[in-house]
Amino acid sequence: MTYCAGILVREGLVMIADTRTNAGLDNVSTFRKLHLFERNGERAIALATAGNLSISQSVVSFLHEGIENPETGEIETLLQAPTMFRAAQLVGRAVHKVRAVDGVSLDEAGVKFDVSIMIGGQIKGGAPRLFMLYAAGNFIECGIETPYLQIGEHKYGKPILDRAVTFNTSLNDALKLGLISMDSTMRSNLGVGLPIDIVTMKRDALEPDLVHRIEAGEPYFHDLRERWSAALRAAHIAIPQPPYHAGPRP
Repeated sequence: MTYCAGILVREGLVMIADTRTNAGLDNVSTFRKLHLFERNGERAIALATAGNLSISQSVVSFLHEGIENPETGEIETLLQAPTMFRAAQLVGRAVHKVRAVDGVSLDEAGVKFDVSIMIGGQIKGGAPRLFMLYAAGNFIECGIETPYLQIGEHKYGKPILDRAVTFNTSLNDALKLGLISMDSTMRSNLGVGLPIDIVTMKRDALEPDLVHRIEAGEPYFHDLRERWSAALRAAHIAIPQPPYHAGPRP
């Protein structure tokens, strides 16, 4: 299981991913699912993956090593994509490449071709953008009306982002809300867990502002979890009791 969230606000971009990989109750491991492609002053791109680990690792390897452009014959990597849209297209081609190489053997083994990917960042000359790709290689783009995307076990953390995140949310608040969203997911799904990787990028900086891993026992994240739980308890206590009373049924 996995949970990754990307939040695109006016000030920049937040990308968060857990690292737990579960292949059964007795086979739990830690693998990085948030990858950074950067060239300071020219581009900063973060890639988050969910789904079958072997598929996602193959996709990331192809993006590092390059994929042949069928029109030009040139080998292209994420560090060469001219725009974020073209970068998202390149990720889609990498997914197609992995399916072409491994798809038949996976089908024969009864393994579903399961992968989803978020790619977000900024390339010089363009605005920050955030995309989510499906297993077919097609993708959607984050918009101002809903300034976040999620992959993996998204349902537990979605209500937090739905209620609190807007395009005008500050970058620091977006990070805090993303961590609350992650904590809510971890509490409800044992397949999502620490360590947590974080990348933040300020608009037009063209380099990461923060690259950090939250390990077990980190004081701030522990305090955030405790404060959020206490705030929820205080909120439900402060809400008046329902005005409904047992009585004769109509």
